[in-house]
Amino acid sequence: MSRPQRRALGWGGDRVARLVLGDDHVVFLDALSTVLSQHGYVVSAVARNAPEMVALVRRDRPDACLIDRNTPLDDDAQTIAQLRAVGQGTNVVVLGAAAGREAVGRALDAGASGYLHQSRGIGALVSALERVLRGEVVVDVPQVSAPRRPAEPNQALRLAGHLTSRERECLMMLVEGLDTAAMVERLGVSRTTVRTHLQAVLTKLGVHSRLEAASFAVRHRLPDLWAAGEGRQAAAPAVCAATVPAARAASTVRPIRPRPVADLDPEATHQRLALAGQVQRPA
Repeated sequence: MSRPQRRALGWGGDRVARLVLGDDHVVFLDALSTVLSQHGYVVSAVARNAPEMVALVRRDRPDACLIDRNTPLDDDAQTIAQLRAVGQGTNVVVLGAAAGREAVGRALDAGASGYLHQSRGIGALVSALERVLRGEVVVDVPQVSAPRRPAEPNQALRLAGHLTSRERECLMMLVEGLDTAAMVERLGVSRTTVRTHLQAVLTKLGVHSRLEAASFAVRHRLPDLWAAGEGRQAAAPAVCAATVPAARAASTVRPIRPRPVADLDPEATHQRLALAGQVQRPA
């Protein structure tokens, strides 16, 4: 067995991953099929259009189906959903020309496990396939300048803001592709506790599955946003205790004590007030 094939066996333990490729460019399909075969994958079939792709996935039940798209099509989401339905476990990876969040989000919402921009090389594609086959959700697109943040907070960020720190950890582990057993081992808690956290994540994000939760996090770049927030917090200068005035044990200001007032002579009092012009002395 070749070296690439041995590497491919690492994800499944006893077999080589099988793929179905879909594109309307025959030359590209042939070239991609040859390259992926050299990297240890078995390309069981190639499809020239969406209906043929769905039929081949239903027939072969491959481990992954790679869709190449030069331009996003209106029925792409429907095609991805059909592939997921007939494949019974087939992972769908989109190799697309669009790098915007809309295209990526549409693919992930439809059930795709990965979205890779066409500008990436074969090494990135092979790496993405390996990660997807391990259960991860992969997005690899060029970085684009972030649009100015709107005045109102994004709905996704509002939903994610309700997650506790432990629920965030569980969501990030879903993005990594970890299962319940791996989460239990990493967190050192019971399976029931992990399931409780995961159910809370699904409820708060308004999704129905772990894959949807991971897609939600990747699509809205929650790992990057949370990592940036933690970095800013760590970089903020700590408040030195010496700069905070300590509570004084005893006040340096003398308390004002009432002085005893002697009985005053009424006649003397009237004289002083008269001099001040405040009252008239009686005749």
